[in-house]
Amino acid sequence: MIQWLDILSSKLFNSVDEVIVALKNEGYFADRALATSVFLALKLKRPLLLEGEPGVGKTELSKALARALERVLLRLQCYDGLEQREAMYEWNYTAQLLHVKVAQGDDQDSVLKEIYQRRYLISRPLLQAIECSKPGAVLLIDEIDRADEPFEAYLLEYLAEYQITIPELGTIQAQTTPITILTSNRTRELNDAIKRRCLYHWLDYPSRKRELEILQVMLPNAPEKLTAQIALFISRLRESSVREQFTRVPGIAESIEWAKALIAMDTLIIDPEIVHDTAGILFKQRDDISSLNDQLVSDLLTPEII
Repeated sequence: MIQWLDILSSKLFNSVDEVIVALKNEGYFADRALATSVFLALKLKRPLLLEGEPGVGKTELSKALARALERVLLRLQCYDGLEQREAMYEWNYTAQLLHVKVAQGDDQDSVLKEIYQRRYLISRPLLQAIECSKPGAVLLIDEIDRADEPFEAYLLEYLAEYQITIPELGTIQAQTTPITILTSNRTRELNDAIKRRCLYHWLDYPSRKRELEILQVMLPNAPEKLTAQIALFISRLRESSVREQFTRVPGIAESIEWAKALIAMDTLIIDPEIVHDTAGILFKQRDDISSLNDQLVSDLLTPEII
């Protein structure tokens, strides 16, 4: 069990403002609500569950946090059919069989004890995070909603106690608590048991102002007027009255890629033709590209942009 004294003695950041500055120095612009969730997750040593639309920066937060704290980043990419042995540990069966062959004739009880030793255990991301020495690791459990529901049960012991029980070896507990971030695109509802063990934050699309800051940092040599046009156009695409026409509106990653494309084409002013020609960067669905019709583009490209 994690001791309360250990929680009080560990100071990664002294304030929410420090979190904001540290992440900003790594090129990640967190608003105060998100920075507060990160600060509390670190202070209380609780996993942080981030939910939100694809492309809003859930995964990038883990990367920026690992860089800011100079910790190793361990990533577990979830998918349908993910098994415990791929996430936690598995035995090196080949090495164990070789050991058994070499030890033929020896006492069988002794042989069984020998083949279930730590040197025959292959660590996967969760066990690697637990065994990581100081200053510890940042463990990203990415897109947990893509994994099967039974897999969530495997995570409960780790999320609650930062430990893993291996029947043949016993319980292995973290000496340095890993910073754990789970992300979900909400393709399905997660089990309440997972949510109870985590702090929670819904990560939305950035405001126009924040998106402009991101573009300016990521593309420092881009024309100032162009980045302002991009931020405004993307912001209008995400407005509730417009976004309902699309399966998915562009995320931060798409807006950055679009900006890079426009710069590569020496674009100075966004016009309807350039929007249609580059729509495949903003949208990844044929129906969404079709929804970006002439009338909608004209409505979005008001004189304020052109």
